[in-house]
Amino acid sequence: MVKLDIFSDPICPWCLIGKTWLDAALAQRPGHPFTITWHPFMLNPDMPPEGIDRREYLEAKFGGKAEAARIYGHIDNVARESGLELNLGGITRTPNTRDAHRLILWAEIEGAQQAVVDALFQAYFFDGRDIGDRDVLADIADGAGLDAAVVRRLLDSDSDLREIVERDAAARAMGLTSVPSFIVAGQHAVPGAQPTDLWLQVIDELTGADARA
Repeated sequence: MVKLDIFSDPICPWCLIGKTWLDAALAQRPGHPFTITWHPFMLNPDMPPEGIDRREYLEAKFGGKAEAARIYGHIDNVARESGLELNLGGITRTPNTRDAHRLILWAEIEGAQQAVVDALFQAYFFDGRDIGDRDVLADIADGAGLDAAVVRRLLDSDSDLREIVERDAAARAMGLTSVPSFIVAGQHAVPGAQPTDLWLQVIDELTGADARA
């Protein structure tokens, strides 16, 4: 098996798009060698715990309403071409994602990381839910087969907060500056959302398979 480490933030639209393209390749190569682990990278490490208004965030990040609309218009177009009907208008707040990253960390222990990552993307980009809200995160945990009551108690504590911060810092120390970022076999970095064809090529090279039509 080959380790595929993915650095991501569940409020990053390119992370969702990149996962969609990767998933399409994995579906076409059911014998792929990857074992996938998701790692924290906070797009906004200094975000207030309660998050901020989505429009305010985008306009500050991209230098005004027009530029924010242009950038997210492009993202929406790429998403649609990938079969994703994002509900960007349903996102009212940009959350702090430390708790979401804690949930992803705990889900790894329970073997439910993929389910939790999928559910976080679904909640944020399609259902208009605030994934900085601990009740929402507990509900997501429940849907992924985790014990919601235990998760809620952990969220209300400081459990693993330091680990998330330290792992985020370690990713930056490695030279990562944006997400998604993929590390293949612990050594080959693949930055950014990559098309399905590239992942098919990587898988075929790793498995020694002949090129397939």
